[in-house]
Amino acid sequence: MNTIEQAAKRLEELRRAGVEIGPADIARPPAADAATQPQPRPVAAAPAPAALTAVSSETARISRDEVPADLRRSRHVDLDLQRMARCGLLVPGNPRSQLEEEFRIIKRPLLENVRGQTASRPKRANIIMVTSALPGEGKTQTAINLAVSIAMELDHTVLLVEADVIRPSALDRMGVSVSKGLLDLLTAPQTDLSEVLLKTNIPKLTLLPAGTSSSRSTELLASAAMDALLEELATTYPDRVIVFDTPPLLPSTESRVLATSMGQVVMVVESGKTPLNTVKQAFAMVQECPVVMSMLNKYTGPKGNRTYGYYAP
Repeated sequence: MNTIEQAAKRLEELRRAGVEIGPADIARPPAADAATQPQPRPVAAAPAPAALTAVSSETARISRDEVPADLRRSRHVDLDLQRMARCGLLVPGNPRSQLEEEFRIIKRPLLENVRGQTASRPKRANIIMVTSALPGEGKTQTAINLAVSIAMELDHTVLLVEADVIRPSALDRMGVSVSKGLLDLLTAPQTDLSEVLLKTNIPKLTLLPAGTSSSRSTELLASAAMDALLEELATTYPDRVIVFDTPPLLPSTESRVLATSMGQVVMVVESGKTPLNTVKQAFAMVQECPVVMSMLNKYTGPKGNRTYGYYAP
């Protein structure tokens, strides 16, 4: 007989004996009887069933696995979107503009190569180097806008690498100030990639800063460690596009070294300023890259009919 049945039988015996039983008595036994009742012992919490524990552990494991390994411990930074807009940079969610349309045109052939929609997919097609012949032609601005534009795609994530390790400025234009980055990965092999990656408040856009300045930057970028890093970046996540903002080609050697390992190159040429011979010389330095495209920047002439005036800001 269980406890409830015993209690019900005891109440029935009391009623037959003429004892009035009220609600309070039901909730609390009479004092005379309470002394004879065994005192309750503390009951330890019952362990969760094995099946439930297994499901909970599996759920936690799946949740962790859904997050890319190199992003699990990455820091989060908030980009200064207002500052970016003032600097002429693309900001997702802003009213449609001519600049946004122009980068839709620029990124389309690059993404076709990434997706293998051309005759042959270049090796490391998802690694795109943005450079120029000379300083001041707008290659950093182009790299940032290209990365943001690709981040607006439905099927791709983007890693923007601040590879202009001589004069890094990309992150500063976005309102971010950090120390460790690309060069730290190359000088300290024990540094984990996740320690230097920065997730941002622009969905699908992650940043890799230039890192601690080094007098051996060219040698570091030409090292086996750099090639291994590029291979990891290119192959780990098929939907990721990596955009490298690199130094100008003619006054430095870093970009010439990087060009041999890139899948695609975007050559930024300032309209009406960069001499033709200079442009030809820059193209000759990246001729080993499978795909080299040029972009005319700072053009101020007639825009033609393709701009559909209502897109213009």
